[in-house]
Amino acid sequence: MSDTLKHECGIAMVRLLKPLQYYKDKYGTAFYGLNKMYLLMEKQHNRGQDGAGLASIKFNVEPGTRYISRVRSNKTQPIQDVFAQINDRINGVFENNPEKLEDISWQEENMPYLGNLFLGHVRYGTFGGNSIENVHPFLRQSNWKHKNLIVAGNFNMTNSKQLMEELVSLGQHPKEATDTVTVMEKIGHFLEDEVSDTYKKAKEAGFNKKEASPFIEEHLDIQRILKRSSKNWDGGYAMAGLLGHGDAFILRDPSGIRPAFWYQDDEVVVVASERPVIQTAFNVPIDEVQEIPRGKALIIKKNGKTSLEKVLKKREKKSCSFERIYFSRGSDASIYQERKNLGKYVFPEILKSINSDISNTVFTYIPNTAETSFYGMIESAEDILNQQKTDKILAGDGKLSAETVTKILSERPRFEKIAIKDAKLRTFIADDNSRDDLVAHVYDITYGVVKPTDNLVIIDDSIVRGTTLKKSIIKIIDRLSPKKIVVVSSAPQIRYPDCYGIDMAKIGDFIAFKAALELLKETNQYGIVEEVYKKCKAQQNKEDANIVNFVKEIYNPFSNEQISHKVAEMLKTEEINAEVEVIFQTVAGLHKACPEHTGDWYFTGDYPTDGGHRVVNEAFINFYEGSDKRAY
Repeated sequence: MSDTLKHECGIAMVRLLKPLQYYKDKYGTAFYGLNKMYLLMEKQHNRGQDGAGLASIKFNVEPGTRYISRVRSNKTQPIQDVFAQINDRINGVFENNPEKLEDISWQEENMPYLGNLFLGHVRYGTFGGNSIENVHPFLRQSNWKHKNLIVAGNFNMTNSKQLMEELVSLGQHPKEATDTVTVMEKIGHFLEDEVSDTYKKAKEAGFNKKEASPFIEEHLDIQRILKRSSKNWDGGYAMAGLLGHGDAFILRDPSGIRPAFWYQDDEVVVVASERPVIQTAFNVPIDEVQEIPRGKALIIKKNGKTSLEKVLKKREKKSCSFERIYFSRGSDASIYQERKNLGKYVFPEILKSINSDISNTVFTYIPNTAETSFYGMIESAEDILNQQKTDKILAGDGKLSAETVTKILSERPRFEKIAIKDAKLRTFIADDNSRDDLVAHVYDITYGVVKPTDNLVIIDDSIVRGTTLKKSIIKIIDRLSPKKIVVVSSAPQIRYPDCYGIDMAKIGDFIAFKAALELLKETNQYGIVEEVYKKCKAQQNKEDANIVNFVKEIYNPFSNEQISHKVAEMLKTEEINAEVEVIFQTVAGLHKACPEHTGDWYFTGDYPTDGGHRVVNEAFINFYEGSDKRAY
């Protein structure tokens, strides 16, 4: 993606099903769980680079012994920092107790982070900023083991304010208004209720207070806690939690917006936000890694029993298509093929743009996330050129010389690596003019492969704001003097804000929205903007279920092609000599490429939850009123 876009979070969980001595005997280390957590988190580094955290829980330690450990970091390399801190603590214990190197029982009792249950998180800061206090996992403490709660998630709630008000009505006074704290306190409230109810049952069964703890561990109803807690949640989420005594859960939203996968064998239960991460870390085939169904929770009891339990009524599946286009690692088997298909399905429009002149066209991509779509584009270009070669040979009616046939067969599409991102370059000067000059040099280019008679087709996975395209990429590749630059987005036009995990909150930032406004002005229809504003204001105090996305009316007067053409005009500055055209994937092409992941609200405005319609409503009001605040 040419535009910088902060986005997803990633979760990782490991539950060891054997005693620590088992892993020492089989794998040579009692730190097997920690090592796997490092792999799971580092392999999901793409999902979050602003913060990372890890929590562990020990089972069956004596009272007075620390059984929960947690470490968090918002350093430049947070995952590395987290595990450096863990290593320092562990090495310090060994240095002071060298005779205990082989004593696993002693280590389990005295060594921090040497636990049975682990929860990790990598984060991009959106709601609440990026202070260390906003880095997951979050911890809600209690002297009762069962009431200790650790929470981490990949989520955004659209109705955090409403959830906060519900907590206040219950008599609570949350210390922060972030959605993570609100969610944790909501779960914590019903966890305390459930512990109290289960304790009463234990007393009725004749257990004293000390004897009640094992009874509570066995009978605590995690499914019921989650049903009561999540009843009014509106958002996209994969929510993970640990209880102090050893139960764990991962709850997925009822539309399946945010991803979550799990794997189990006789040694471990593993959860991660991405499937290939589990495959790689545990060397397991794809068919053994399962997706957590939408609206269900994977519940792992302290006794090791694992089950999938219904928590919320599932809704129409609207898994985030941006996961497939950009966010998730492309090493997933399905995602790899889907990204190739995105390149294939947009190619017919590319062919029109270059008048089918493949021989005089250079194809390239924006590194590095558009590379897989580029391969799909390559295959389509090769197929078309092969058909053109066949037609030429057949047109010769068998009278072509061997030399001519050889020349025809030797034609190949011209695929080159033109743009090369200079990862070392940073825009460190705040002054806008200086910054723009530096931004223009973020990419290097390959000289000597583009002729003045050539079209230059460059594919990106998506175009959000268009800033880097305008200030850097198009300027730089124009130096190669192509006759035409065709910028291709493998994703459709981004028209609406996201509110379920991606940091796309401000509608005024989107170049497609800006293009629609320019077209309204040019066609003397700008009054629609005020009409939409009035409609949005009129429904501002309505229930979310009754809010209509009137922002669609901004785009209704124009075709996709008209908006794409206007985007091209906006990206071409005066100093650009080449003709510039912009092509976007169609929504139909997106759904054809990613048939199982039809969440497309940022393209279509069709939000899968009621809260999404309120967010787009607020985003437009903020734009119209000149407010820079977030819509959620």
